[in-house]
Amino acid sequence: MKKILALVLALVMALGLVACGDKGGEQQEGGTPNTTGEEKVVKIGVFEPLTGDNGAGGKQEVLGMQYANYVQPTVDINGETYKVQLEVVDNRTAAENGPSAAAELVNKGVSIVLGSYGSGVSMAGGTVFAEAGVPAIGVTCTNPQVTSDCDVYFRICFLDPFQGTVLANYAYKELGVDTAYLLGMLGSDYDQGLIYYFTQAFEKLGGKVVAENFPEGNANFVSYINNAKAANAGVIFSPVSINYAQLIVEAAAAQKFEGTILGGDTLDSNMVVEAAKGKDVDVKITTFYQEGGNPEFDAGIKEWINANADAKTNNGGNDMVSAVTVMGYDAYFTALEAIKAAGSTAPADILAALPGVTYSGISGEIAFDDIGDAKRDAAYIKTANTETGAWDFVKIQGID
Repeated sequence: MKKILALVLALVMALGLVACGDKGGEQQEGGTPNTTGEEKVVKIGVFEPLTGDNGAGGKQEVLGMQYANYVQPTVDINGETYKVQLEVVDNRTAAENGPSAAAELVNKGVSIVLGSYGSGVSMAGGTVFAEAGVPAIGVTCTNPQVTSDCDVYFRICFLDPFQGTVLANYAYKELGVDTAYLLGMLGSDYDQGLIYYFTQAFEKLGGKVVAENFPEGNANFVSYINNAKAANAGVIFSPVSINYAQLIVEAAAAQKFEGTILGGDTLDSNMVVEAAKGKDVDVKITTFYQEGGNPEFDAGIKEWINANADAKTNNGGNDMVSAVTVMGYDAYFTALEAIKAAGSTAPADILAALPGVTYSGISGEIAFDDIGDAKRDAAYIKTANTETGAWDFVKIQGID
C-alpha cells in the first residue's frame, strides 16, 4: 500500500508542478528548495518534544540529528549540492499538540520529517503528514500503529511487540521471576502499548501480572512500590518517561524494593542511571545502542557535546551517549539516502524512494519491510551501575 500511495503522490506532484510552473527560485509548497543566491537548500523537519514529560528524551534525540547535520551539512542531488536545513518544531509531548506541530512543519515546506520521540504524538502528527503527502521517519516511536495506520510513516527502531516480548522473556527466563508488577501512565500510548505486549508474552510463559496506572503529573510513587512489594513481584515493569522513571527508581530504593526495575528504551538516559547511583536498586532496560559500540562515533559526538554548552545541557549535563541520540543520528542519514535516491526535494519523490532505502547506521543495518518498519531482530539489554553512574552492557537479546 505504501508503494502504491508513493507512486500516486509522485504523479500528483508532477502534474502539480506542470500546472504551477516555475516560481523563480522562491520556496514553493511541497519541498521545492529555497535558493539564496547560488545556495540551494533542502529542509528536513524535526518533529520532537522539547517540553512536557518527554522533553528530556526529545532533546537527546534531536541532539543526534543536530550532530549529524554538523557532520554532514549538505547533500548532493543530481550533481548539485544542497545545504540541509533542520526545521525544529516542539510538539510538546502530548498527542493533542501533534497536529498543530505537524502542520507547522508542512507550512515550512519540509521535504521529509524525522520524529517523534513518543508514539502517541507521532500518530497524531501522522494524519497531517499523510494529508500533505510528506514522508516521515519515526526514530524511537515503537507503537505498531505509528506505521500501520499511516501510509507516509516509516521508522528505524524495533517495535513494542518485539521489545515487550524480549523484556518478558528476560524477566521470566533470565531473572527467574514469576510475578511482575506493571506500572504505566494513564493515557500514554507508549506505556500502555508496551505493557500490553509484555503482559501477553509473560502470561504465555506462565507468569502472573499485577497492573496499575498513575495519573499524569504524579510525583509520589511510594504507594505503588509498596503495592508491588505486597504482590511479591520480582520485577516492576514501568516503561515510562525519564522524569517518572527517576522518581520510581528513587522510591524503589527508599522502600527497599528487592527485585528488578525493568524499563524499555525510554529509560536509556544518563538522568535515570544518575538517579540509581549510590542506591541499592537494580535497574535493567532494553535499548538500541550501547556506548562503546562504535568508539569513533562516540569520541566525535562527545567532543561536539563538550564544545557546546547548550548541547551538554540538553544531554542532561554530561557527555554520556544515549541510544536515542544515536537513533536520531541514523535517522538523519537515512533521510539523506532517501533524498539522494529520489534525486529530488519533492516529498512525493522521496516517499516513492523510501521503501528501497538501506543504510548502515551506528545502531545497525536499516532497511524497511512492506509496512515501513525497520527489520530489527535484536535489542541491547543494559543495567545501571550504581557505583559508577553508567550503563553496563548485559547482552544482546532476541526472541527465543
